[in-house]
Amino acid sequence: MPFLLAESAATSVPTIDEWVLWAIIASPLIGWGLIVAYLRKIPVVAGGVAIATIGVSLALSFFALFNVIDADGGILVHTHEWFTAGSLSVNIGVRIDGLTAVMLVVVTSVAFLVQLYSTGYMHGDTGYGRYFAHMCLFVFSMLGLVLADNLFMIFIFWELVGLCSYLLIGFWFHRPAAAAAAKKAFITTRIGDLGLLAALLLIWTRGPGGSFDVGLIQEWATSGEPEGWIITLFALGIFAGAVGKSAQFPLHVWLPDAMEGPTPVSALIHAATMVAAGVYLVARFFPVFEASHDAMTVVAWIGAATSLIAATIAIVQTDFKRVMAYSTVSQLGLMMLSLGAFGYVAAIFHLFTHAFFKALLFLTAGSVNHATNTYDMRLMGGLRKYMPITFATCVIGSLSLAGIFPLAGFWSKDEILLDAFRENPGLWFVAQLVSLLTAFYIFRAIFLTFFGEYRGGQPVDPHDHDSHFEGDPAHPHEPPWSMRAPLLILAVPAIAAGAFVINHSFRDLIEGALPHALEHESSFEWSIAISSTVLGVLGIGLAWAIYQKHWLSSRSFAMGFGPLTALFEQKWYFDKLYEDFLVKRVLQSGWNRLLELNDKYVVDGVVNGVGTVARVTSDRMRVIQNGQPQAYGLGFAAGILVVVVAVFAANPL
Repeated sequence: MPFLLAESAATSVPTIDEWVLWAIIASPLIGWGLIVAYLRKIPVVAGGVAIATIGVSLALSFFALFNVIDADGGILVHTHEWFTAGSLSVNIGVRIDGLTAVMLVVVTSVAFLVQLYSTGYMHGDTGYGRYFAHMCLFVFSMLGLVLADNLFMIFIFWELVGLCSYLLIGFWFHRPAAAAAAKKAFITTRIGDLGLLAALLLIWTRGPGGSFDVGLIQEWATSGEPEGWIITLFALGIFAGAVGKSAQFPLHVWLPDAMEGPTPVSALIHAATMVAAGVYLVARFFPVFEASHDAMTVVAWIGAATSLIAATIAIVQTDFKRVMAYSTVSQLGLMMLSLGAFGYVAAIFHLFTHAFFKALLFLTAGSVNHATNTYDMRLMGGLRKYMPITFATCVIGSLSLAGIFPLAGFWSKDEILLDAFRENPGLWFVAQLVSLLTAFYIFRAIFLTFFGEYRGGQPVDPHDHDSHFEGDPAHPHEPPWSMRAPLLILAVPAIAAGAFVINHSFRDLIEGALPHALEHESSFEWSIAISSTVLGVLGIGLAWAIYQKHWLSSRSFAMGFGPLTALFEQKWYFDKLYEDFLVKRVLQSGWNRLLELNDKYVVDGVVNGVGTVARVTSDRMRVIQNGQPQAYGLGFAAGILVVVVAVFAANPL
């Protein structure tokens, strides 16, 4: 059918032409096609096409957002029949609501600024055109995922997002580390995708008439019709896919290694595309999770464990970019914690604010690398004197990440803490501890990178991409304006995005995507806000005392925690567990043993069996080969008799 109006908590319906929504998806795909077909060898034009086509999607996304706001967060679905095979009927369509509109703006705005930044960062790279082609395909895949109106389409775009991340993480595939990181990301996320595939099959066989429609699945889950175990299995299958994409424990190990890709790729993956997809997926099917208390408990505590594990690893990192990577894992864990604590609006609000300040932090990391040829903070220091714009914007992003009033991160983190406190004090305690660690590790990075005396950077390797930057790492400087301008633009929402929560407009917008109103009303608790701010300031103060004033030796501080420091430095031994035990001992040894048994009992068994059968048969035949004519005659007569009997049995008279 041409369109379907879905019921929701909102009372109005957006008035957006269907072509607008399809154009949002198609524009980056057109850019990818143009670059691949004609412009791959023309770097300047390739970058311009990527910026222009994603810019079109950005403009249309803002149009869609304002339209949905005018409709009080209503839902509009345009859907058409795609194909039918037996009992399987699949539609193709787009869905626009408050959640979709916000995600569209997040994806396109961050992607647009990342493309602009990339024109400077990737200047001189031999794969310049290929880079922008991959980026356009990546953005297309994420936009398709966000706008898809059914689980089947979501799964298709979900896999495309994974493929694009593989291509971009391994963009410098000639580097063994980059190639290994790409394979690690692809394989690890596929493990989670098996759960999503299982959920897809479950909803086909046991769902609402075999339909994959998002709205129908939400209504089916909340109708009380399906058995509880079916809802729980479906929700956990959805969550398994999200665990892989959003790098949640125990599949979190791929994301830090994804730093081997170009820094703008890291900014896009960590802020607005791949890792955000997992949180979006759980939020999209939030009514399903609400219907299963067991599933909500799993989501909440997996998120809590992820946020704490990643935060503890971040405090001992010496690589600026990896600090940001573990920060992303930790913040995604907080979003999952919030969703599991029934904090649907808070989780999406934090996803919204996090996209801007995390993109800002990653791009400042790229600027620092552009100036020093390294991400090793031990080789930096004193950069605020050489790079004032990069320093100022990085501090803004860090304050927002630390949740310091009145920056954007303060408001969204406060909402998460409030929902966690209402649901389970244990979750609230973990979130508060993570807040303390977050403020400490991000300002540890600030003080090591921008304060003190400059420690010289990394000498240029002529075979490395980062030798493309202009100048000498011994004399750091600000990057070109194509890289500085996105930093200044992203600093604005990193400061001001919290204004959405003040008049409840964001809550009304996001809640309209649900088929019912939420139970908890948004409120501001001074006790929660003050306690989290005090912990944030305490974390910053501790980092300042150790890494700026040196009142306490960082080595002594680390040694004071003894085995914990080793645990954090070894990343809780997850990589060793997976690589040394699961991969080498279980999978490889098990596979080798299986091959050995197959070779011994199947391959050799067939060969030896044929010889044994021939030998035994010849031994039996040798008995009648005795040289006596009467025995041969008897055998001949018996054979004729058998043939005659068989003929008469088949054709009786």
